[in-house]
Amino acid sequence: MRGTVLIIEDDTRIANWVKVYFEHAGFSAEVTHDGESGLQLARNLAPDLIILDLMLPRLDGVELCKILRRESEVPIIMLTAREALGERICGLDSGADDYIVKPFDPDEVIARADAVLRRVEGKVQQVITRGAITLNETERSVTVNGEPVTLSQAQIALLATFMRHPNQVLTRDQLISLTFRDEFDGFDRAVDN
Repeated sequence: MRGTVLIIEDDTRIANWVKVYFEHAGFSAEVTHDGESGLQLARNLAPDLIILDLMLPRLDGVELCKILRRESEVPIIMLTAREALGERICGLDSGADDYIVKPFDPDEVIARADAVLRRVEGKVQQVITRGAITLNETERSVTVNGEPVTLSQAQIALLATFMRHPNQVLTRDQLISLTFRDEFDGFDRAVDN
């Protein structure tokens, strides 16, 4: 897998279409259809990229983008029908990294996503919190109830996968693919340990 994309889009058809294109490009993709659930999922999932519509129920895209930008440096691409120059400027000023107007070419969306991800590679500090566990992927450190825990690099990578996919049963092959992005040199049984 190339990373996790969170798609926050109220139009179910467009959201599913974008999800399929990202999955075909090798990404894991999650979809939600309103701003409040998008904010919660962004906090819980700690995605590598967010595709964000402007016109969302419960919390609009501009406000959501501002909140996300205050909390993290996750790359955000706005994907919206609003094409006026002022709205594009407002979207970018709210913290978006790119702005694409509907209708769009899916290959262009993937290309722009790749470009944004290349620019931020190694710069984004990813922190995932689940209950009492906090994982800082940038520093490769883990705390439980604020106390540091010593884990190997492979254990930290596996923990990140489990924290990004809560309440999901994952096969050994899925764990290897999601955790090591098909660059796993060990025996598959090593993951069991």
